Amino acid sequence: MTCRALLRAAWQPRPADAPPLPPRAKFRAWRQACRPPFFITAAIPVLLALAFAFQTQGAVSPRQWGIWGLLLLGCFMGLTIANFANDLFDHILGVDGGDNIGGSRVIQSGLISPRQLSVALLLLTPATLAVGGLLICGAPAPLRPGLWAASLFAVASAVFYVAPPIRYGHRALGELFVCCNMGFIIVGASSVLLLGRFDPRSLALALPVGLMVAGVLYYQSLPEIDTDAAAGKRTLANCLGKPRAAFLFTLWWPTVWVLLGNLWAVGLAGWPVALALLTLPLYLRARAHIAAAGQGDWLPLDNHGALVRLCYLGSGLALIIGVAAA
Repeated sequence: MTCRALLRAAWQPRPADAPPLPPRAKFRAWRQACRPPFFITAAIPVLLALAFAFQTQGAVSPRQWGIWGLLLLGCFMGLTIANFANDLFDHILGVDGGDNIGGSRVIQSGLISPRQLSVALLLLTPATLAVGGLLICGAPAPLRPGLWAASLFAVASAVFYVAPPIRYGHRALGELFVCCNMGFIIVGASSVLLLGRFDPRSLALALPVGLMVAGVLYYQSLPEIDTDAAAGKRTLANCLGKPRAAFLFTLWWPTVWVLLGNLWAVGLAGWPVALALLTLPLYLRARAHIAAAGQGDWLPLDNHGALVRLCYLGSGLALIIGVAAA
């Protein structure tokens, strides 16, 4: 698709015959586009950085609470950019058409137009960078270049997950970039901003969180393994094929729990990290649904995505409590 065709498609209004939406319906439509259930993927890493600051200092100052609030806002805005860009560009490229269940479906249902999402992205992207800039200006001068690089990389990653010409989410790299952004960048940069210095131990805490968020994304790609492949979208799941994709899911969360146990063993987290194993029944139920689907239709797996999100929520909270208690 040429740049001109892409811009033309991104500026399409709602269908001429679409009825006007009352304010309440508009609010629900934009809420649907924001995908609030996935906000936990950003909240857990920022909370973990706050717990690490508490572990390091023994207290959290009022200034650090203010920084944490801005961090949370900025991360929510960045995640919203990713969600809006995903809806817009996957619609333009035809990935979310037909039987595909991807995205929030606000464009396909006529609730929000490509033009409205484009305007939202044009406003939200600089606003997110402004929040990041406000935080970075308060950091020690030697740390600012690295923080700016991390912020720009994260925002660009949110847009180019599906946006041409990079579209790394269409090249089986989605999980890798999500692990980097939601783990190492958010936890590492948040820790720097809260502590005023870089502590390499924050990266050890970031690894399991990054894998957990990537695990949520990975499961979300499983129901679309056939429809994504038919639309030309290469994900890790459809590159592996159903048997190996199911096997990788079997290994994913036990690997996370082993990493959490290692944090306990080296003293970076206390015994509450073991509470992550309370989510084992959720993982087993999700795995059972995948096994029952076998080589058949995997679209119904979308109905069980909450199991993996709850697995992430429970394991993430166990890590946060464990770090704060260490």
